[in-house]
Amino acid sequence: MGKGGKSHEETKSGEDENMAAWLVGLNTLKIQPFKLPPLGPHDARVRMKAVGICGSDVHYLKTMRCADFVVKEPMVIGHECAGIIEEVGSEVKNLVPGDRVALEPGISCWRCDLCKDGRYNLCPEMKFFATPPVHGSLAHQVVHPADLCFKLPDNVSLEEGAMCEPLSVGVHACRRANIGPETNVLVMGAGPIGLVTMMAARAFGAPRIVIVDVDDNRLSVAKNLGADGIVKVSTNMQDVAEEVERICKAMGGGVDVSFDCAGVNKTMSTALSATCAGGRVCLVGMGHHEMTVPLTPAAAREVDVIGIFRYRNTWPLCIEFLRSGKIDVKPLITHRFGFSQKEVEEAFETSAGGGSAIKVMFNL
Repeated sequence: MGKGGKSHEETKSGEDENMAAWLVGLNTLKIQPFKLPPLGPHDARVRMKAVGICGSDVHYLKTMRCADFVVKEPMVIGHECAGIIEEVGSEVKNLVPGDRVALEPGISCWRCDLCKDGRYNLCPEMKFFATPPVHGSLAHQVVHPADLCFKLPDNVSLEEGAMCEPLSVGVHACRRANIGPETNVLVMGAGPIGLVTMMAARAFGAPRIVIVDVDDNRLSVAKNLGADGIVKVSTNMQDVAEEVERICKAMGGGVDVSFDCAGVNKTMSTALSATCAGGRVCLVGMGHHEMTVPLTPAAAREVDVIGIFRYRNTWPLCIEFLRSGKIDVKPLITHRFGFSQKEVEEAFETSAGGGSAIKVMFNL
């Protein structure tokens, strides 16, 4: 298994037990012992204090897989996390016990061509929290490379530190799409990733942002969080042309960049159709493995289509956005739970149920 720990079968009796939330079967989570590996010279042992639930966590729980990653044996869940340093390895110079840190969850190899080129998020040997067969971080403690533990300023809470992970998706998307003060932005989807992408776009200087969703409650949240315009849409493909007209009217000008934070036929078709000639569409969400979309008309208008996968080198900027107040993620945390068997089950039910839940957070 991954860096974070060993299978619970390896726990020796008589030792102090580190407990974690294990995905042990379809729709089945159990709090069980989680033995930590030895602390390496460049590692840190971190006591988890805040862990958020991501859509991928729910997907693993409901289907035992996410895209091509399949859970074949019990796995500790969770990857959006922050905590307090308990111990550091002999070669760690930048952290000391007691430091509050946010953890970047992916460990790349640093040897392949992609890593050497700086695109470590695409490393084929990536070991990422709660991505089979690597264990996650919904545990009392984990061991993690110290260089992936980022100190939090005094005015940034541990919950906000855990939110650096979803926020990083929005920050990476904005970098890929070259968002700036002259970029009008359309966001398809007002779920958690759509909302953090909207926030990141504003922090990058986007002057006008319109967000689209099928749900009135999510659109209301987006408006309260700073969207300049909101457009309610249907799930019907026949409505795309009329909805593009309403989107352009709400924008009051051309759409320079569209972020598809859902990744289904309808949202991608709308994004491609709404984006102006010479603009960009960034595919953030991955709802469908394959899509049928009007690519030829978009190509004729030289609309660039770009993808993102996770993020790279985003934690320092995310932390600075939080420290400076340019981004406030606190309103996104709608539900909080402790770390008992009952609360873990209730938390995942709340997250999976949607409704008013945006980000569900564990306080350990």
